[in-house]
Amino acid sequence: MDEVEVVVAHSERTTLRVGDMFLKVDADQARIDNEVEALSLVPVPTPQVLWHKPHVLALAALPGTTLGLLGGPATGSPAAWAAAGAAIRKLHEAPLPPRPGGAGRSIDALTAELDTECASLVTNGVLPADLVTRNREIAEAALRPWTPAFTHGDLQIAHVFVDGDEVTGIIDWSEAGRGDPLYDLATFTLGHEDHLDDLLAGYGTDVDLDVIRAWWSVRSLLVVRWLTEHGFDPFAPGCEVDVLRSRM
Repeated sequence: MDEVEVVVAHSERTTLRVGDMFLKVDADQARIDNEVEALSLVPVPTPQVLWHKPHVLALAALPGTTLGLLGGPATGSPAAWAAAGAAIRKLHEAPLPPRPGGAGRSIDALTAELDTECASLVTNGVLPADLVTRNREIAEAALRPWTPAFTHGDLQIAHVFVDGDEVTGIIDWSEAGRGDPLYDLATFTLGHEDHLDDLLAGYGTDVDLDVIRAWWSVRSLLVVRWLTEHGFDPFAPGCEVDVLRSRM
């Protein structure tokens, strides 16, 4: 071990890699508790929990690489994307966990949060009004009753590891819980919609594509301000603002 690698760092939580071990430091102990619980329940490959203490969770590193990053090129064969889809479907068909997760807010709460965020984006000049208005219209399709499933809650493309055409593990389960399964699919393909067909080849095609597109708008609208305030750049090529612009 020659160095400590900072994987993600902001005021709420930090993830470090030390050799073959990841250390997650979180100001909110409840998120660590939720992750440990989810890791014990999910029927898909996950990193081994080495130990956990107040505000720190140690996990073993996974073999393989991710399928890409938001704002960067997507990698992996169509078969690898299909394998990821099959793993996600297995998760969504698992028995429901005991608590709601990041994708489990009520429709009323989500609508109120979205409307408040849209107003803030326009009032503070973060995004043009027509861009926000158009994506808020598209987002309406996601604001409907759904059948809860076991969801990851923050299933970014960087959270799924593959080796060849095999999924070796899924990481970052702090937002896991009962939620809308199409939110997971939308989060995973955000900025990489050209791979949606490959993903659905493994997941199954009984999904509403308009709802997935709506969740792209919802997620992007909700995170632009948070990302900016925490040192990330949602305006970078291929990231959230580009996703919103692509809906115009």
